[in-house]
Amino acid sequence: MNQRFMREKPILPLLLSMALPMVVSMLVNSLYNIIDSLFVAKIGKDAITALSLVYPVQNLINALAIGFGVGINAVISYHLGAGEIDKADAAATRGIACSVVHGVVSMIVCITVMPRFLRLFTDSEQVAEMGTQYASIAFVFSVIIMVGLAFEKIYQAMGRMQVTMTALLFGCVTNIVLDPLLIFGIGPFPQLGMRGAALATGIGQLVTLAFYLVIYRLQPVSVHITRKGLHGTRGITARLYAVGIPAALNLALPSLLISCLNALLAGFSQAYVVVLGIYYKLQTFLYLPASGIIQGMRPVIGYNYGAGERERVSRIFQVALALCACIMMIGTVLCLAFASPLMALFTENIRTVVIGAHALRIICVGFLVSAVSVTASGALEGLGKGTASLVISLCRYTVVILPIAVVLCRIMGANGVWHAFWVTEFISAGVALVAWKRV
Repeated sequence: MNQRFMREKPILPLLLSMALPMVVSMLVNSLYNIIDSLFVAKIGKDAITALSLVYPVQNLINALAIGFGVGINAVISYHLGAGEIDKADAAATRGIACSVVHGVVSMIVCITVMPRFLRLFTDSEQVAEMGTQYASIAFVFSVIIMVGLAFEKIYQAMGRMQVTMTALLFGCVTNIVLDPLLIFGIGPFPQLGMRGAALATGIGQLVTLAFYLVIYRLQPVSVHITRKGLHGTRGITARLYAVGIPAALNLALPSLLISCLNALLAGFSQAYVVVLGIYYKLQTFLYLPASGIIQGMRPVIGYNYGAGERERVSRIFQVALALCACIMMIGTVLCLAFASPLMALFTENIRTVVIGAHALRIICVGFLVSAVSVTASGALEGLGKGTASLVISLCRYTVVILPIAVVLCRIMGANGVWHAFWVTEFISAGVALVAWKRV
């Protein structure tokens, strides 16, 4: 199949056509996350707390899978733009092989360390037990997650966004349907509680991967997974990791941040830990359209970079930045106007809603300016400049925000964590502009 449309189609329609399927996909995925949390919350307060504590590790697994997938995407897009089909095939083949290895290692490590990890953040035996029940099943599907996301990035690199959208839709719908059936034991299904929530998630991921495999066998593609791709073509694997490792770290850093902030907030009240977990679920939904723009931009900017279209690369970045800024402005308005109703979706505890609404109104001050760092980071990954992208993420998730949060907590109490978010976004935006101009 021909990807020349990525080089010839007007930029705004091109980005929108690439981003829209991703926005729909992530919207469904975000709705699943919200619905999953709502069902788990009906089990009890301990259950939603356990899910909030497991979330950073789950996010870490996804970060590793998506980050390495970004490396696959960038290398394939570049070689397709340069007309080097054999190298694109090699990148896809080795990307799948490495993803299998990553999944096996992640499964073993996460299941082993999870009980001890949970007890670092809670003294409740019930919360730790529920978290362990969920994790022991959810992480069994690590290989499925890794390979499924590798296929997603391969199809994105080819511009086949409709395929990735459909695959994710099938998986998420399966997940949403199975959640209440397996959690509460409706009809012939057993009542599995937290284990049921984890099993529903895993089955949904399995359905997504199965869809990719069927489509790969039935429809023609421009990138192939072959035995030949495992040999020869030196340097491909190194390039996958050169982009994939920084991209994975970019995505894994929020998990580290959440864990560190949980430790800070737990010293004030468990309610603040719950609020932070709810905020990150809301953030996924609020940032969703911008994330769709970034995912649609990556293969386009990588393809044009490989084709030598440097001026078009610059225009792609400018259009993507403008779109993301508009989206984040809308997100800011929504959070200021509907902070309490948004938090009330996840908890009936009045004190938690009040704390969460206050936090959301403070954090959203940084939404608009965050468009700069988000767009620059995604564009740099698409160009294969993983290290430059990592520098931006380090500012947003560790180097800047953690010291600021610690200092402000001593001055302002738990509210210092919320203020640290927007202060960090302004500093990170400046770093992002410098990094982009240098590249």
